[in-house]
Amino acid sequence: MDATDKRILKRLQENARVTVSVLSQEISLSMPAISERLKKLENTGVVQQYTAILDPTLVDKHLMSFFYVSFDAPSNGDKFAEFVCTEPDVKECFYITGDYDYVLKIITKNTKSLEKLLTRIKNQEGIVKTETIVTLSTITDRPTIELE
Repeated sequence: MDATDKRILKRLQENARVTVSVLSQEISLSMPAISERLKKLENTGVVQQYTAILDPTLVDKHLMSFFYVSFDAPSNGDKFAEFVCTEPDVKECFYITGDYDYVLKIITKNTKSLEKLLTRIKNQEGIVKTETIVTLSTITDRPTIELE
């Protein structure tokens, strides 16, 4: 990946709907050259998908929380990973080091929907310890990756 690819990626992160024509003008490359670079970035997996970033509160999701989980045995983690992938309000799930095995980022409607989700999660086999942290406000949320 060269400096031109990084310029293309930076522009796509600003606006994924930017046209090849506009990219061509801004980067001073022909439209076929831009198209070829985009296909290469997509085929190699650098660009994983194009998506819209929504404001959760405007789509009736007013509560964000982080949920930490520890298991009695690592083998229970595989089943847990499969389970959380089926839960639409679990936005991110990370296998981590430290006192817990996983941390989940949950964005849901309200405390009632959070309670129901946490009950489903806590019913998973092998969970020995959990902690829930509810966010009060978001200071920064960058969906982009800084390219150096």
